[in-house]
Amino acid sequence: VTKVFLSQGLKRVEVEEGLAGDIVTLTGIKNVGIGDTITDVSNPEAMPVIKTEEPILSMSIGPNTSPFFGTEGKYFSGRQILDRIERELQTNIAMKFRITESGQYILYGRGELHLSIFLETLRREGYEIEVGKPSIIYKEINGVTMEPVEELTVDVENEYLGAVKSEVGRRKGVLLVQEDISTGSTRLVFDITSAGLLGLRSMLLTLSKGTSVLSSIFLRYEKVAPALPSMRKGAIIASEKGKSLTYGLRIAQDKGNLFIGPQVQVYAGMVVGINGRGEDVEINVCKEKQLTNNRSVGEDAIILPPPVTLSLEQYLGLLENDELLEITPKNLRLRKKILDSTKRYRQNKKN
Repeated sequence: VTKVFLSQGLKRVEVEEGLAGDIVTLTGIKNVGIGDTITDVSNPEAMPVIKTEEPILSMSIGPNTSPFFGTEGKYFSGRQILDRIERELQTNIAMKFRITESGQYILYGRGELHLSIFLETLRREGYEIEVGKPSIIYKEINGVTMEPVEELTVDVENEYLGAVKSEVGRRKGVLLVQEDISTGSTRLVFDITSAGLLGLRSMLLTLSKGTSVLSSIFLRYEKVAPALPSMRKGAIIASEKGKSLTYGLRIAQDKGNLFIGPQVQVYAGMVVGINGRGEDVEINVCKEKQLTNNRSVGEDAIILPPPVTLSLEQYLGLLENDELLEITPKNLRLRKKILDSTKRYRQNKKN
């Protein structure tokens, strides 16, 4: 050890020694990892190693491959993203990372919030990336495939109690405890699989108008239950590249909720909304009204409702297996993995 520092307010001050109970910063020792013990040479007795919980979610991550590649960020190459992930792994001990044989980057984390915080950090630092749908990490124990189960605690106002219990129940959550914590508020404790938790946090916040407080902790592994039905309906997909126009959006809004408004740059294969039905539908949102010399009496102006604005975590909860989330410093865009509609149709026929 060459120097010892203590924190005083927001400053770091060099001192001669650190006493028992002080939180110190040391310099001079190389190759020290989290959980290592630094001792006196005459008494090399190590403290118990810190045991971190294993990741339960995995997610593919890589450079942006959309037609808007390189237009909104400062860092967009695979090398730059890899360097940033390696720096993150030095301090984020719960996060794991590997590169597949095909060269794909895979991130492992403790949950949606854990991964989305890192992705939001990359976004604010100027990185352009795209990520796939989060996947549950299953374990093989005694020849049986097991999945993680977590304890979910929700503090919610009584007027939203029924909506919260209904949504968690739809995801096969089991209510264990219900108790009053204050006048008008209740604490609910559920057993629920990690698969059921995907996208649940943002859904409950929406149902409770942002008033609920959620937390979850890993409990155990259980035998894999039957797969949950898809919580999302089909997608409204842009069929042409260009700038969205009111006339084209009016046709799309009849199908479902939109993520974009007029004068937004889109590309073919980009998901611009959620269809009210189960199937995907392609619409040219760049279509403009044909101008003629004829005018109809009492022609009404086109009025569009405001687009639905989603956070990064909400988008992660919406992702399907055939989709990617494009993350740039300026925008979040949902898109199909295969942008060409003909190739996408052929791929769906094979599946």
